Amino acid sequence: MKVVAYYRVSTAAQGRSGLGLEAQRSAVEAFCKGRSCELLTEYTEVESGKRNDRPELTKALHHAKVTGATLVIAKLDRLSRNAAFLLQLQDSGAKFVAADMPEASNLTVGILALVAQQEREAISARTRAALQAAKERGTKLGNPNGAAALRRTANGNKAAVTALQSAADRHAEERACIIRQLQLEGCTSLPAIAKALNDRHISTPRGGRWHPSSVRNLLARLGT
Repeated sequence: MKVVAYYRVSTAAQGRSGLGLEAQRSAVEAFCKGRSCELLTEYTEVESGKRNDRPELTKALHHAKVTGATLVIAKLDRLSRNAAFLLQLQDSGAKFVAADMPEASNLTVGILALVAQQEREAISARTRAALQAAKERGTKLGNPNGAAALRRTANGNKAAVTALQSAADRHAEERACIIRQLQLEGCTSLPAIAKALNDRHISTPRGGRWHPSSVRNLLARLGT
């Protein structure tokens, strides 16, 4: 398993002294050793847990996402004490795990899913009750323009294509800065860029290896 480590200390003094940081690093190293993980890189944030802006976390999440790696944090409290951290982690789509409680990621997602499911069921029950009450009052239910509504569903295919195109655009934009950096480093040919992306464990949209043709498609989408 490929992993990207994220550490956070609350003060600049802790960051300089290593107080707290070394304990987090040791926990992550032990986690990786026990599971034969490949540690790609580490990101360290010197920031108060009360603040929502975490540039190093953003970088770590991006790195994990484009390489298909799992984000590893040392302790569960780095996740649970700040809602912004959880929300950013969820929105990123990145996989994550806490070294001190590896099952926490599944547990957290499970709890959130149960809460969402309960709310959906409550909404559904209220809707059924409202429809039944309307029916008992003699209200006509259904769509009088049902045929027209069915014809409008033909637009669904167009929406699906648009969604796929948007996903491909997002994937390309997430890798744009990496492509620019490689070009600045002298990787200008399609084979050279493909090799550099593979060496850095950057994944293709389908999680495969890069080839000159896929690099050409990516550059075309980026307009470069």
